[in-house]
Amino acid sequence: MPYPTDFRYTKEHEWIKTDGKNATVGITVYAQESLGDIVFVELPKVGSEITAGKTFGTVESVKAVSDLYAPASGTVTEINGELATAPEKINKDAHSAWMIKVTLKNPAELNSLLSAADYEKFIAEEAGH
Repeated sequence: MPYPTDFRYTKEHEWIKTDGKNATVGITVYAQESLGDIVFVELPKVGSEITAGKTFGTVESVKAVSDLYAPASGTVTEINGELATAPEKINKDAHSAWMIKVTLKNPAELNSLLSAADYEKFIAEEAGH
């Protein structure tokens, strides 16, 4: 699975795609495959502040509940309401099933995130390949 090169990635397996000060956040295919069938997603309310590296919600699968970690700080401007009734959209295509949209506080925070190539190397090491 090639990871989109216009995304940045966290070591907690979230992706972020930016457009100026606006960003879209979701989980990676690797995270989705590790979790298995996703049955519930808990997301913050619009207007909530999120902080880079801190949890902003949870994703629940048939295997476990996992925290979602913010790749950058900002204010939530939109949540993907479809996930409340159809969390399985993440299983179908984790890279298009976004979770939240954010107005970034400090776009420079993205400089510390992984590129697609670095993320692929990281997950290969994590998987022991």
